[in-house]
Amino acid sequence: MASNKLQVEEIIDRALAEDLGRGDVTTEALIQGDRQGTAFMVAKKEGLLAGMNVAKQVFHRVDPELNVEILLEDGARVQPGTRIANVSGKIASILKAERVALNFLQRLSGIASETSRYVEAVKGLPVRIMDTRKTTPGLRLLEKHAVRAGGGQNHRMSLGDAILIKDNHLAALRSQGLSIKEIVAEARQGSPQRLSVEVEVATVVEASEAVEAGADTVMLDNMSLEDMREAVKSVGGRALVEASGGITLDNVRAVAETGVDCISVGALTHSVVALDISLELET
Repeated sequence: MASNKLQVEEIIDRALAEDLGRGDVTTEALIQGDRQGTAFMVAKKEGLLAGMNVAKQVFHRVDPELNVEILLEDGARVQPGTRIANVSGKIASILKAERVALNFLQRLSGIASETSRYVEAVKGLPVRIMDTRKTTPGLRLLEKHAVRAGGGQNHRMSLGDAILIKDNHLAALRSQGLSIKEIVAEARQGSPQRLSVEVEVATVVEASEAVEAGADTVMLDNMSLEDMREAVKSVGGRALVEASGGITLDNVRAVAETGVDCISVGALTHSVVALDISLELET
């Protein structure tokens, strides 16, 4: 947790340096430095919150004396007009922190909101909605937290978390004459520790080969619903089955009904629409 805290601080500091690198010339020209005021943050659209503590830290990094009162925690559902936090102290400090705090809060809440839609779409079925590594560079820690706030689960945080043999790995090694069984064996032998092994496959035959080779998880990449059902039968519970590729809100329930154990959705982080949230000043 300590390392995560430092990571979050570094992310916030980079964002503030980007926005305040030359100072806030407008605020400094117009607002007396010691003038006090109060502001509140309010949702403009329905959705799920994420990033409340990140927003709070932004205000405190700008001015530790600002008082930030969080009214709703991550995972809370909001409606248009829902007040989510109060901020009081120097008006100049509030205005300097406003944009960066909102940028984090809006994007992370958008991710949580979209994740919750996918989770709701498969409600009642024994399947997990998971994210991918298709995250904004530098923001993965925060964005994967937002997925959890929305009821989803995290896939790999980084390339070092598990062995995932993807299509390009297979292509490179098959050109040397290796079979899936031999590739999985080499992966296990070359791993510095006992990491789980997942194999991405495109056909039912490859799914069978992967599970026979001892894969812990078989990823069905861009398969039809019929092929997914056949692949799940072929695996027969000997490994976890993950569906990936082309997953949308329109088809995610049908995919879940094929019997897969988890569904990974890149759109949770790479194509999300920010939740509309604003800060209003009350002097």
